[in-house]
Amino acid sequence: MKEFVKKNLFLIIGGIGLYLLSTGISYATFSFLRPSSMVSPVAPLVTEEGGFKVDVTAPKTEACPLNGAKYTKSEREAWEKLRPLTVMIENHHDSRPQSGLSNADVVYEAVAEGGITRFLAVFYCDIISQARSGVYDLGPVRSARTYYLDWASEYGEYPLYVHVGGAHCSQAYEGGPCTTPKQAQALEQIGDYGWLKYNDMNQFSLGYNICRREPERTGRTVATEHTMYCGSFALWQEALERGLGVVDEDGNRWDENFVPWKFKEEDASGQSISPEFNFWEGYKEYEVKWEYDSEGNHYKRINGGTSLIDNNSQEQLTAKNVVIQFVRERATGDPNKHLLYTTTGEGRALFFQDGQVIKGEWAKAKRQSRTKFTDLNDKEIKFNPGPIWIEVLPIGSEVDY
Repeated sequence: MKEFVKKNLFLIIGGIGLYLLSTGISYATFSFLRPSSMVSPVAPLVTEEGGFKVDVTAPKTEACPLNGAKYTKSEREAWEKLRPLTVMIENHHDSRPQSGLSNADVVYEAVAEGGITRFLAVFYCDIISQARSGVYDLGPVRSARTYYLDWASEYGEYPLYVHVGGAHCSQAYEGGPCTTPKQAQALEQIGDYGWLKYNDMNQFSLGYNICRREPERTGRTVATEHTMYCGSFALWQEALERGLGVVDEDGNRWDENFVPWKFKEEDASGQSISPEFNFWEGYKEYEVKWEYDSEGNHYKRINGGTSLIDNNSQEQLTAKNVVIQFVRERATGDPNKHLLYTTTGEGRALFFQDGQVIKGEWAKAKRQSRTKFTDLNDKEIKFNPGPIWIEVLPIGSEVDY
């Protein structure tokens, strides 16, 4: 892979410049720039209807490596040809209800700007049976921030990272200095990591068949920035055409160094503890409550006092596990008001599962390392099989439960 980056340095440098344009790069331009050596004839198994060829009625015996949930053998055979999609999905109140979050295996949530949170949703196992050609099932997709790159990096050296532009070296006037400090320049970091023109899936470099704007998707007209939706099937197809299946062109598996979390059989505790919190004081539309439901032994998401619904399924979002991770938050002080969160090191954490709370800690050695969650006795947390939501709060935030 390093050799690929060296041979195509001129593409990477040119690509960074293109990323900084306020308008999108056309698909035709991207196809022209993509090296022919990256095009793969491999395609996922599909039915005549244009979806993955899976049998969802068979016994669910196969555990998802991301969250331990069980699926059929044919679903596993499908996801084993792919690598996870990590997708930036916004949570501005005008973006709700979002599409696809109920199919995410893992979701990270943190403030992106101005007290407004954003999600990094990781799709791999649960969405396989629903992914279809021509269906724009994920979104609204928004821009990259540097700390989300660190979480995406836990899913392989070259994760599929889906976004629409991002924080970069913007200028107050042509030829002027950067108004965004280097540590917050997400697009430049994507280039530094060797992701550019390979596993990075910036909407500006994707065709209309992969991502498109739908201004009235939620039943009302919203601002343009809240209207970008992408297709999971089309994103995976694009990745395969770039040579990025479960194995890349160098023979390296995406999960070669992936460390799965540990899982257990769920066991309701008889308690009914529901966490409530806010990311920033005074931003009531972004207050979160995870209401424990003893019947399903899961947590139902309430956002800004209202049940958060998935626009695809019209059902309330639920999680089997809710992690609250306390990290250092700091402002960069730049005119764009970018934030930074400390994603490496260690800190406090709370774990909600089975109606109870466990106090513990988190640790992450470096950007590419898997975050490790432990209780106060340094014993690794075992999660219930099913969706895992990781809520990243500034140190000192209050959590009521």
